[in-house]
Amino acid sequence: MIVDIPDTDTSTVSKKLLTLRESGGAITLGRVLTLIVSAEQGEPTESAIEATNDASREHPCRVIVIARGSRDERSRLDAQIRVGGDAGASEVVVLRLYGPLADHADSVVMPFLLPDTPVVAWWPGQAPAVPADDRLGRLASRRITDASRCAAANGGDAREALAARAAGYRPGDSDLTWSRITPWRALLASALDEPPHDRITGARVSGPSGSTEVDLLAGWLRAALKVQVQRTIGSFEVRLVRADGTLSVAVDQNNTAIISRPGEPDGKVAIARRDIGDCVAEELRRLDDDVVYELALDGVPEVEEIAS
Repeated sequence: MIVDIPDTDTSTVSKKLLTLRESGGAITLGRVLTLIVSAEQGEPTESAIEATNDASREHPCRVIVIARGSRDERSRLDAQIRVGGDAGASEVVVLRLYGPLADHADSVVMPFLLPDTPVVAWWPGQAPAVPADDRLGRLASRRITDASRCAAANGGDAREALAARAAGYRPGDSDLTWSRITPWRALLASALDEPPHDRITGARVSGPSGSTEVDLLAGWLRAALKVQVQRTIGSFEVRLVRADGTLSVAVDQNNTAIISRPGEPDGKVAIARRDIGDCVAEELRRLDDDVVYELALDGVPEVEEIAS
C-alpha cells in the first residue's frame, strides 16, 4: 500500500502512519532499527528503496527516505508512506523536502525515529566529507556511504574517493565498497588457510582502472599481510607470493573464481556480483565499529601503483 500526503507536516504524517500501523496489524511489528536514507536533488531514490526492501527481510526496520527537491521553491514537505508489499518487511516513509526545509532534514526526521532502537544513516549517492559531522550523521550510530558512486560522479578517481573516506572516517563509518568485496576477502582468507602455511612475501592486485573495490581490496591486503602490495591495470587477479610459489585468484570468462596453487589442480568457486540489497543487509548485521575497514582504508595509500 502506498499513501501520498502532499504539502503536509510531520504531525499529520505521524498520525497517518499510526493509523496504517493499527489497521495493518502485525506487518510492522518487530522493527529492530531506523534506517535513514539521504538523497540530494537529482539522485534516484527508488533503487535505494528497493535495496532497503530487500535488506528489511533480514532486518525489519523503519526506513525514512529524505529526498531533497529544489531549494529555490518555498519550504514544503510532501510525504509518502509505504507499507505491506510495497515496503518489504519494513515501513517506508518518504519525505520530500523543498526550499530552505531541505537543509533541516534532521529536524524533520526526529518525530519518526523509533524509540530505543539503533539509527543507521545511508547516503546512496554523494556523501558528506565527514558523515559523522553531518546533521543526519549525528543521529546515527552507524553511517554507510558508497565510494564507488562518489568516484563515478567525480571523474572515476577511485583512490581519491577512498582517500576522502579515510580523511573523513570516524568510528561507526562503513562503505558499500567494503561489503562488495566480502566474498573475495573470504575466498582469499580461505585459500591461505590451506597448507602450506608459508609466509606471504609480496602481493599484486590487478583490476580495472577506477575500481574502488580493487583498490580497497589491495589496501586490505597491505594492512592484513604487512607486505608490499602492487596495483596494476588489467583483468581481475590477485597474486600472493610465497616461498613455495605463487597463489593466484583470477576470474574466467564465466565470472567464476579460479584458484591456482603450485603443484595442485585449479579450484573453481562461483562468486556472483552482489547487489545493493545484499550489501546493505550485511552492513546492518553489525552496528559496532568496523576496525578492519578502517585499516583497509589506511592501507590504500601504501599500495604501489605500477604500469601493467
